[in-house]
Amino acid sequence: MAENSPKKVIETLAFSFFQIQSYLNRLFLSIPDLKEITALIEVGAYAREVRRIVRAIRWMIQLRRNLKASVLSAFLNYVLVPGSELHSCLYSYLPKEDEQDMELDTTTSATQAPAKHSLPELEIYCCLLVLIFLIDQKRYGEAKACSSTSIARLKNLNRRTVDVLSSRLYFYYSLSYELTGDLAEIRGNLLALHRTATLRHDELGQETLLNLLLRNYLHYNLYDQAEKLRSKAPRFEAHSNQQFCRYLFYLGKIRTIQLEYTDAKESLLQAARKAPDAALGFRVQCNKWAVIVRLLLGEIPERTIFMQKGMEKALMPYFELTNAVRIGDLELFKTVADKFSSTFSSDRTDNLIVRLRHNVIRTGLRNISISYSQISLADVSKKLRLDSPNPVADAESIVAKAIRDGAIDATLYHANGWMVSKETGDIYSTNEPQVAFNSRIAFCLNMHNEAERALRFPPNSHKEKESAEKRRERQQQEQELAKHIAEDDDDEF
Repeated sequence: MAENSPKKVIETLAFSFFQIQSYLNRLFLSIPDLKEITALIEVGAYAREVRRIVRAIRWMIQLRRNLKASVLSAFLNYVLVPGSELHSCLYSYLPKEDEQDMELDTTTSATQAPAKHSLPELEIYCCLLVLIFLIDQKRYGEAKACSSTSIARLKNLNRRTVDVLSSRLYFYYSLSYELTGDLAEIRGNLLALHRTATLRHDELGQETLLNLLLRNYLHYNLYDQAEKLRSKAPRFEAHSNQQFCRYLFYLGKIRTIQLEYTDAKESLLQAARKAPDAALGFRVQCNKWAVIVRLLLGEIPERTIFMQKGMEKALMPYFELTNAVRIGDLELFKTVADKFSSTFSSDRTDNLIVRLRHNVIRTGLRNISISYSQISLADVSKKLRLDSPNPVADAESIVAKAIRDGAIDATLYHANGWMVSKETGDIYSTNEPQVAFNSRIAFCLNMHNEAERALRFPPNSHKEKESAEKRRERQQQEQELAKHIAEDDDDEF
């Protein structure tokens, strides 16, 4: 009888009421935001202003963490006509709600007086929302089917205001297939979509699809095919900083495999510098490959590269590898390579680590030539720790090749089995300081020119003169938008 007391019943009812109220708060916090995004897309579609649709996509990324099945179902009922082909298809991917949630959903839908839209931009936006929701819920099989349906619907649209949405849809289309391990299946579709985007002068779509194709090829180690596609793809000015960073990263990987280390280093460092701070994983990958490339070039990366915020743990294997190459200790290099073999294999840099063995030997030989004015080849093989049947002969061939390549300034005496180092000259009497200074000046000038080319202005801003009234309206809208963003940030924290 104590369990059925009025106090216990009141506590149970209060807890149930609190659950219903929290659900309604989550629902009404997300639905109005999605409605505002819908209005923003409508204005951008009718006025043909792509920047409004870009703003809507950025807003959607902020609301991504609050997406629920009930919110999506209510939004689909608000935007699309219930019972239509697209509505039924997208609604089938949402999980079935319990009876209480369905009653709340129908109640809120009935009180909202939904307005039906038939804009292609809104249809693609709904497909994008459902696809992102499925990927976040790790329902990759359904996400794969939803992305294929959305791409089939997108092929018949040729509107410049859809290009921004379609580029995002292409990305999640490839991601859904990559997560299921079926990335090779869509290679033909991506090539066809890239050809269509080229014919329609959809430059943002071309950027996205080119990067997706390069990622597709590199995923299966098809570097030659990736380079052929990249070299024959049409040239145009980059419209997205994110896509340009991805392109530089893939270009750096291709150049590294093709032994073009100088170009690879420039591309990888530029990709890491241009990447936003929030893209920590991307910057870590860029720095990993850049460290390997610089070691292959005979350079030693600065310690500050491995001490960047959030990268210390991920770059620790490469820091120990750099230390082994810097010292020139072949045994330590083998120990580090065996210790972190799984890490290098997952990063797909294990084949580059094999190339570093020659650099380790060359670094150790350079240290020996600086330390000793005359040394026997037998002692050279012992200090380099060469594990071969005939270490003296191997040491002689290594020394001869290093002298021919200009890595060391020494003389080899074959009859006596000696290596005699020459006196080091004054480097400032050569042109090397001038060349280094010139390269740094060229780097700064190129960075300045790229920053100027990356500036964006509203269309036809040079033709229109803003009146005082329009200026006041614009400033008021900017203040309201800033206030709205600040309130959203406060709600998140």
